[in-house]
Amino acid sequence: MSAGAYIAIAIFILALITIAKAVKQVPQGYKWVVQRLGKYHTTLKPGLNFVIPFIDDIAYKVTTKDIVLDIPSQEVITKDNAVIVANAVAYINIVSPEKAVYGVENYRVAIQTLVQTTLRSIVGEMDLDDALSSRDLIKSKLKNLISDDIADWGITLKTVEIQDINPSGTMQQAMEEQAAAERARRATVTRAEGEKEAQILEADGRLEASRRDAEAQVVLAQASQKAISMVSEAISGEEMPVVYLLGEKYIGALQELSQSNNSKSIVLPADIPAAIKGMINK
Repeated sequence: MSAGAYIAIAIFILALITIAKAVKQVPQGYKWVVQRLGKYHTTLKPGLNFVIPFIDDIAYKVTTKDIVLDIPSQEVITKDNAVIVANAVAYINIVSPEKAVYGVENYRVAIQTLVQTTLRSIVGEMDLDDALSSRDLIKSKLKNLISDDIADWGITLKTVEIQDINPSGTMQQAMEEQAAAERARRATVTRAEGEKEAQILEADGRLEASRRDAEAQVVLAQASQKAISMVSEAISGEEMPVVYLLGEKYIGALQELSQSNNSKSIVLPADIPAAIKGMINK
């Protein structure tokens, strides 16, 4: 093969390489940053693009899709000196690739660090109870404070979410002990109140029983008085009414003793001589 043929082949290969370097096909969802002689020149959009070979260089290939940044967990001290562990997730979108690659050394690390420091600042101004129950408020403040800062880097913060915000291990243990002590205190108070109510009800029961007993005794006394009056009218003063009533009670007691299961009991009149004398006289 002649020298001319070698030269032609070399030129053809060089032409192919030149065309390959001149034609750039950018896929959808990406933008390519072009540098010309080491300086930013332009940003290639998705599709077919042309550059100057050997002069223009593709320096960065940046995605235009939403990027999910996981913010590592960190310990945060609240306003009342409680320690909580919080982490978040940020959704960003690069709208100006040239600002993202030239404006900051590493936009991922920069945004993660910015979210962490801002989150510590926000939670540090809140009490423990507010921090644990105000995720939406923290999210809103975090988004407002970060959006302006990362806009200078050509990045838009779509949203930021608080994944977990919980007391630290030692703080959680202290809270559990405090809750257990509070439950024990409430149980003691409830038990004491129950005992107090029981004693009050018991005292009220005794008082009511005493009142009823007194009323019963009054009723019995009135009945006895009425019975005496009726007996007095019936016997027309021939016998003392009290003696009559006592005799009636005495007879009733003897009847109850006679019906007793104790066969060894022997019932005798209280005044045997008077009883015999009465029977003889009769």
